[in-house]
Amino acid sequence: MIELIRYVIEDMNKQLERIEKSLNLLSDELVWTKTKESMNSIGNLCMHLAGNEYQNFVSAIGNKPFIRERTREFTTDGGISKEELISLLRNTRLQSEEVLSAVSNDDLSREVIIRYEQEDWNRMYRSAAGAGETYDTRTIGRLIVQVSTHYGYHAGQIVLLAKMLLDTDEHVTGQYHWRKGGTM
Repeated sequence: MIELIRYVIEDMNKQLERIEKSLNLLSDELVWTKTKESMNSIGNLCMHLAGNEYQNFVSAIGNKPFIRERTREFTTDGGISKEELISLLRNTRLQSEEVLSAVSNDDLSREVIIRYEQEDWNRMYRSAAGAGETYDTRTIGRLIVQVSTHYGYHAGQIVLLAKMLLDTDEHVTGQYHWRKGGTM
């Protein structure tokens, strides 16, 4: 496995551990709680992370079927337990690791097709492509960096939301930061 891929997988697995720790602190009800109506719940963010990772790593790079209901990731408001969310995230990661472990240095500059559902494509204002097109292209290297950054961004949101919902000082991430009056 090339070094970049190993680093990306290691970092994304650290983020997944932080997500799991956060989920395990919460009840299923809190996992689906929105702190504001305009925001996503932790459950929504978990579904979104699994969908994004599958779409880009498993489907685009791994050339597996495109299966994603992006709208559902944000409209679901319960009915999926935290254990099911963890399983979804872990299973997606296993598939991603299998795909990414086969990527070579030469592959990093190869372009792949990222497919979208028509509704999602239209919502994202992808007018630069031809009428009726529902795909984009990126190099594998760029896609790997974008997906891993996206994963870390939402993992941080999940940790923060879990701490807010529990009103806890627990060190969910395992990383300690100093703040006036104690640690963060």
